[in-house]
Amino acid sequence: MAGAVEARLAELGLTLPAVVPPLASYQPAVRSGVYVYTSGQLPMVDGKLAVTGKVGAEVTPDEAKELAKTCALNALAAVKSVAGDLDRIKRVVKVVGFVASASDFTGQPAVINGASELLGAVLGDKGVHARSAVGVAVLPLDAPVEVEVQVELDDA
Repeated sequence: MAGAVEARLAELGLTLPAVVPPLASYQPAVRSGVYVYTSGQLPMVDGKLAVTGKVGAEVTPDEAKELAKTCALNALAAVKSVAGDLDRIKRVVKVVGFVASASDFTGQPAVINGASELLGAVLGDKGVHARSAVGVAVLPLDAPVEVEVQVELDDA
């Protein structure tokens, strides 16, 4: 039975996807004490990237912002895989976003806002977090965006 967080996702017209299988030698998420750390999540939908390329060249900033939302949704799926229930999230502690950027693109924070805004819409005050938004030359599979999330669980 879905909890309050998954009900909120449904209200937003979103469905929690299956956990994206690892592309290499790592786990999608790991729990340590009350914290869950996700690996970098790509904007995979049904096992593939819908868009590839650099933001500011082949990918528009608006497209990339939507892709960052997909990354955050995939991160929530990874969190659930080790926490068991998204309602156990006490708060999102930190989000790190990577944007494969054209050499003159400087709008990385606006792109990663897609992930931050999704977490806020789904989790309310529990979704408010610290964040880094970093421009990089290239990401795995030529993905435009990658997002990792750290959450604290309420074990009460």
